[in-house]
Order: sequence, then C-alpha cells, then structure tokens
Amino acid sequence: MAMAEQIERALQVLSPIHIELINESHKHNVPEGSESHWNVVVVSEAFEGQRLVKRQRTVYGALKAEMAGGIHALTMKTLTPTEWSAVGGAVSNPSPECLGGSKHDT
Repeated sequence: MAMAEQIERALQVLSPIHIELINESHKHNVPEGSESHWNVVVVSEAFEGQRLVKRQRTVYGALKAEMAGGIHALTMKTLTPTEWSAVGGAVSNPSPECLGGSKHDT
C-alpha cells in the first residue's frame, strides 16, 4: 500500500472532516519516487480544546507505525472545523526549504 494511503487510513482514528496529503520527497535528496517527506493538513473535532503541541502529538500518535517505518519528515497543520471554516476551507502550509543533507556535501 502506498504511504499516502497508509497515512490517510491511520488518520481516520481522528474522524477528520478534511485531510490533505502532499508528498514533498522530491524536494529532498532521496531516490525518485520516494514517499518519505510529507506535508499534511488535518481538520478534526478531535482537536477541539487542544493546544498546538497536543494536536501534533495526537497526529504523531496516530502515525506511530508510519513514522517508524517510512516517514522521515512530517510538516502538519491541524485545525478544528471552526478554524477551518474561519479560513474559508483553505490553508497555506508551506514547508521549509531543504537545507542540505546531500550525500555529495563535504
């Protein structure tokens, strides 16, 4: 199963009303076709009353197996349905630029 499917399936524990998955592996020094660097947007009532760190821990908990076996980097935006509605159902979640890690760096 593709990593995107694994991530989406694992996040179902949060009963999300919206999930966006962007594979950003191509921006990094990984083999072509890799699925190791992800940017996710998750909208869920499960985040109600939670601070950002708790939301992130909740997502990492849901993705424990994927983090241990395939995901190298994860950027996330976590929103409640109210927050999602307030931004018009769209968010910008840019990942930072890759700062290296090339096997050719000395």
